[in-house]
Amino acid sequence: MAVLCKPAIAVPEYIITREDTLELARQLHDDHRQLKKVLRLIEHTGVVRRHLIQPIDKVLEHPGFDARSAVYEEESKARVPAVVRKALDQAELDAQEIDLIIYVSCTGFMMPALTAWLINEMGFRSETRQIPIAQLGCAAGGAAINRAHDFCRAYPDANVLLVACEFCSLCYQPTDLDIGSLLSNGLFGDAVAAAVVRGRGGTGVRLERNGSYLIPHTEDWISYAVRSTGFHFQLDKRVPGTMEPLAPALRAVAEAEHWNAGDLDFYVVHAGGPRILDDLCRYLGVPHEAFRFSRATLTEYGNIASAVVLDALARMFDEASARDGQRGIVAGFGPGITAEMALGTWTS
Repeated sequence: MAVLCKPAIAVPEYIITREDTLELARQLHDDHRQLKKVLRLIEHTGVVRRHLIQPIDKVLEHPGFDARSAVYEEESKARVPAVVRKALDQAELDAQEIDLIIYVSCTGFMMPALTAWLINEMGFRSETRQIPIAQLGCAAGGAAINRAHDFCRAYPDANVLLVACEFCSLCYQPTDLDIGSLLSNGLFGDAVAAAVVRGRGGTGVRLERNGSYLIPHTEDWISYAVRSTGFHFQLDKRVPGTMEPLAPALRAVAEAEHWNAGDLDFYVVHAGGPRILDDLCRYLGVPHEAFRFSRATLTEYGNIASAVVLDALARMFDEASARDGQRGIVAGFGPGITAEMALGTWTS
């Protein structure tokens, strides 16, 4: 059975605190008619600090989409390899033993994808398969785990490398002044994450079943408007309420394995915001503490998009509380509105 090994995470060196964010909002938008509401929403994100690949003054400049694309390529090539090496080491594998690389990112675009560069620069075999995923947003971390699981079911001896590279600060748009955009300016952070799914052996989450669910007719609730200035993030005010229809989907996936989604040993879910986590606690009937890994990611790094589930999972590894045979769920939520869900059993 495929085993999801310990993820590796790296966050960049530039830090912006919640206090910094609130002060910037006051300075930049002092004439916004709903500034008080924006400040209140940012204060309640649960985010204490975020990490950025550039100093905040550089982020605010917005030199144009072409310049930002160049920064994305330069920074991804500079930051991803070390994280990949650490993930391989933690899985006790080397590059030659990887059969597929799944690369996910919704904050920059390259063609060919970074997978081709990684294969050439890091010693992966030329036969290594590539799956870049660019349009699932925050759900892509869960999708990468699920596609790796599917691949290992088809090829039981295969090993899959997952890479999530999210530089959300490159999507800052100074002219977007709606509440959803201003809230996102205080919510999203930058990070790189990687993990290996081993077809044989390994310590971590043995993947048992996966599933997807799309809430009908919600595709415009989380979206990008792609313009000459880049990606303009669009967030509908109804998004925080999406756990009510998604909780039954989580229950259904668990029931297919004869599990109870409200009675599992560990939960690793996308931390889109505190309302998402609080609602999921209520609808699944689990305590606040059940989502402690996701809450810690949100507090310390902000919403790091597709990398959230890998960072939260790494925190579970670090806590070292899981025991053989314990059961849990890993889930990413994103545009669509889409949920990507995986059930797993801890194995050492």
